[in-house]
Amino acid sequence: MATKDAFGDCQLHVEFMTPTTPPDHFMNRGNSGVLLMGKYEVQIFDSWHEHPQQIYADGQAASIYGQTPPLVNACLPPGAWQTFDLVFTAPVFDGEKLARPATLTMFHNGVLVHLHQPIMGEMAHRQITPCTPHPAKLPLVLQGHGSPIKFRNIWIRPLEP
Repeated sequence: MATKDAFGDCQLHVEFMTPTTPPDHFMNRGNSGVLLMGKYEVQIFDSWHEHPQQIYADGQAASIYGQTPPLVNACLPPGAWQTFDLVFTAPVFDGEKLARPATLTMFHNGVLVHLHQPIMGEMAHRQITPCTPHPAKLPLVLQGHGSPIKFRNIWIRPLEP
């Protein structure tokens, strides 16, 4: 799902619920994401601390996928509504060169998990992909991997200088 409008710097609130039914494979525990500008992923995953098997650190809930784990695991149990509240600063380009990286400050269920964290590059699995020049505003995307996940009460507010 993608927004019709494009966004750069923004404040975003997302509520989501991971499934309560045990999946066929632990990697299907609500595997999803919020893709800022359609390029920079904040991971959604059922990373509740009582699960016997956990995903890799930079793939758990609230991580900047493939780059930076959250400062703390703030996940609630499966079936509980959870929140992401974030302030995103879009990258700035000077021609083909990255002049300022994107940054993220984020609360997961009211707990600070990223504080002005630079985002190293675009979403990728098991590699750091550099930022490539793109428009200053792009759509917000809610990703899915075929895992059952529910969303509600999503709002976004542009932050203009």
